[in-house]
Amino acid sequence: MTTENTAATTRRPHTTLLLGGRIHSPANPDATAMAVTDGTVVWLGQDSVGRALHPDADVVPLDGAFVAPAFVDAHTHATATGLQLHGLDLAGADSLASCLARVAAHATAHPGAPIWGHGWDETRWPERRPPTRAELDAVVGDTPAYLSRIDVHSALVSTALVALAPGVRDADGWSERGPLTTQAHHHSRGAAKDALRPEQRATAQHAFLRHAAARGVASVHECAGPDISSAEDLADLLALSRRGGLPEVVGYWGEAGATARLGELGVRGLAGDLFVDGALGSHTAALLEPYTDRPDSTGALYLEPKAIAEHLVACTEAGTQAGFHVIGDAAVAAVVEGFALAERTVGAPALAARRHRLEHLEMVTAEQAARLAAWGVVASVQPAFDAAWGGRHGMYADRLGPDRGSRLNPLSRLASAGMLLALGSDAPVTPVDPWAVVQAAVHHRTDGLGLSPRAAFTAHTRGGWRAAGVDDGVTGTLQPGAPATYAVWDAPELAVTAPDSRVQRWSTDPRSRVPGLPPLDPGTPLPTCLRTVLRGQVIFDREGALG
Repeated sequence: MTTENTAATTRRPHTTLLLGGRIHSPANPDATAMAVTDGTVVWLGQDSVGRALHPDADVVPLDGAFVAPAFVDAHTHATATGLQLHGLDLAGADSLASCLARVAAHATAHPGAPIWGHGWDETRWPERRPPTRAELDAVVGDTPAYLSRIDVHSALVSTALVALAPGVRDADGWSERGPLTTQAHHHSRGAAKDALRPEQRATAQHAFLRHAAARGVASVHECAGPDISSAEDLADLLALSRRGGLPEVVGYWGEAGATARLGELGVRGLAGDLFVDGALGSHTAALLEPYTDRPDSTGALYLEPKAIAEHLVACTEAGTQAGFHVIGDAAVAAVVEGFALAERTVGAPALAARRHRLEHLEMVTAEQAARLAAWGVVASVQPAFDAAWGGRHGMYADRLGPDRGSRLNPLSRLASAGMLLALGSDAPVTPVDPWAVVQAAVHHRTDGLGLSPRAAFTAHTRGGWRAAGVDDGVTGTLQPGAPATYAVWDAPELAVTAPDSRVQRWSTDPRSRVPGLPPLDPGTPLPTCLRTVLRGQVIFDREGALG
């Protein structure tokens, strides 16, 4: 036996003992302490017992902090979010003039550099319209500028960027005056991303992952694709994550029929943002009935049922996960028909075994949800969409009318049908803010469409791991044998609540031993992350917060 092997076999396990906290665990809801050995939870219980069982452990005093499974953000776009975090953020612009002023200030501060901005939303402006290309050119001059709408399905572009995008003027969605949509938008976005320097992308990706870790997120699902980013961008992000010290990245590539590229891309599946349609805010989500505020349009359907079925069959036979971006009711109908066609070829059990994904799934009936559940489909959903645009007076109501617009994102319908839910942000569309996402899922703007706090929290923790194929029964929880992936929070007093006082009263009784969660009432301060840990490795530490 070599010296190296001898050292490996005699190395003593390393144990960390967390003491004096509140541990969220189904195995021991009253636990105040948790022991972690070599990246695995090995024990939970009371402080005195923990000290006796692990006298040589490194002790972390929690001082009453709340310890819970770390979050998984099941839908992100890392580079675009990083560029927004440290670049031109237009989400705070409250008028057309304010938007142009921010662009002008950025152009002045970075003379000659291509401009990448994100987040404008004309529905919140008094002018109720975006800038024209001429108005944009007036503040950026000859500089290429790409400014994506909040939903990233349309963009304002400068004339200088148009010159870098061959064929854009002849593509569907071209406009001489205003934002570009559909294929014209994809052409212009490609030109904008090609203008980014490699070091800009690297800085943006690192900034995004650090930002996610600081919010208690230990894993993100990157929804990449040829119309979103690039294979190089995805490869760089996956490599960055593998170096350690940052959240784990699960990669998805939204390209139909690309099964031959699975090994090359190193992705979990050909899913994520493979577009069946666009977005409601940009009038490109595919609808069965016209938009209320644009009666001449029913949006854009990019994939027909036959093409959807072909992708499902190819991925099922290749043993990988397929998936689609789907928002409008016409798009959902096309997807359901596509699954039915695919079932005729590969059978329902084979489809269900792959656990294919649908992103967003905003306009879905109870019957459709039941059929999708029978095919084992994962619903990757974004409750913050409802918080931002839902209800009878939000953007959805502007686009669809109050009745249609207030019925979107029916989370309870998906859950009751038996679909696996995984929650995410779709950053940069909405911020990486997991407790706010859980809060939005609980307090849906339409009564009856939200989730219980427990269901929402589970969907944003364990649900994210399961959506990516990790279904061992312990990952995403804190119990003996589970990976030590958790976050430590400065949080208010915990409570066990039910979504309706008339139901599930048993679960609020202390004798039920259901783990408590921080209060999620609107206006209540949400927890602050003190530390994030991925399989025993600290990936974020708030300075001075823990001993």
